[in-house]
Amino acid sequence: MSDNIIQINQDLIHTELKDLVKNSVEEALNAMLDAEADKLVNADRYARDEERKGYRSGHYDRSFTTSSGEVKLKMPKLKGLTFETSIIERYRRRETSVEEALIEMYLAGVSVRRVEDITEALWGTKVSPGTISNLNKKAYEHIEDWRNRPLTEEYPYLFVDGIYLKRCWGGEVENCSVLVAIGVNNDGYREILGACEGLKEDTESWKNFFVWLKSRGLSGVKLITGDKALGMVDSIGEVFADAKYQRCTVHFYRNVFTVVPHNKMKEVAKMLKAIHAQEDKEAALQKAAIVAEKLRGMKLSKAAQKVEDGITETLTYMNFPTEHWTRIRTNNTLERLNKEIKRRTKVVGAFPDGESALMLVCARLRHVASSEWGTKRYLNMEHLRSMIISEEENDIAS
Repeated sequence: MSDNIIQINQDLIHTELKDLVKNSVEEALNAMLDAEADKLVNADRYARDEERKGYRSGHYDRSFTTSSGEVKLKMPKLKGLTFETSIIERYRRRETSVEEALIEMYLAGVSVRRVEDITEALWGTKVSPGTISNLNKKAYEHIEDWRNRPLTEEYPYLFVDGIYLKRCWGGEVENCSVLVAIGVNNDGYREILGACEGLKEDTESWKNFFVWLKSRGLSGVKLITGDKALGMVDSIGEVFADAKYQRCTVHFYRNVFTVVPHNKMKEVAKMLKAIHAQEDKEAALQKAAIVAEKLRGMKLSKAAQKVEDGITETLTYMNFPTEHWTRIRTNNTLERLNKEIKRRTKVVGAFPDGESALMLVCARLRHVASSEWGTKRYLNMEHLRSMIISEEENDIAS
């Protein structure tokens, strides 16, 4: 029976099939190029025709990378005419699907060196860093359009933060910031509204950022959640006069922890969380006063002072529906995005300039926005609408 067993070499079959497909693609492309050349010349090869517009003058070889592998094209040469093919753009060396794959790999966080290795393994040719850079420039044109798109909806909740990156400046590596804003629209879905270079994240940077968002149509903002960055609070009051400011409670805790010994952090954390676990703002303020007294009793007067000075701006969320409290009192939704951005930018190191840093951050943000992240409802905004209607009715009654 063993003599009748047929053994199949799968690797050999796979190689043969791959070569067959590759050869078929090569033959089909060359045939189309020849037909296109005949059409341009307006006469068959060797034919004597008064309507002839040019003459064939042989071929030159050119490599072209496809998803089936690298093929050799015989590009027609013409006398009296310039051969411009509509099948393959001039100077293009790869089909569109391959170029898109290269861009996707780069934007997905794969380093340039790794992209080179992957392309060599997949298509048999190594793509140079210059090629990847040129492809990304094309992608960045679309990203810039996305970054400056008009904002046509209202966004009651706004989350803002700055991301620090490294950039080269005058031969030295310095920090630069990219300011990012996420909005929650009236249907309860999150949307990345914009990002721009913030230089040192100062008052002027925040003001310009908010003005830029407003100029693109941002409206209906009722609450802005963020860290207490330099100049942010003043800029909010100047640009969005009707919006309230919510200091991120997590950042507030971290600020208090800077003056708390490590062995007492767990105990202090429980005390701080108890403040924000209260049922309303009045109860929370009373609890904060008790916590401040306890901190002084623990000889943590600096921590007590920070609690007294900053607790009020961390309780703004209590003016909004209780169903929204856990998601609007922190900047966690933006912090998670920041981690994703830093993971991507870590492989780059120091950027040559602020624009390249901004473009890569926006590319990553756009990629995230098009994923499941932007299709899940974040909040049920019916609660906010009901609260607003109730407040308006009470104002009319009074």
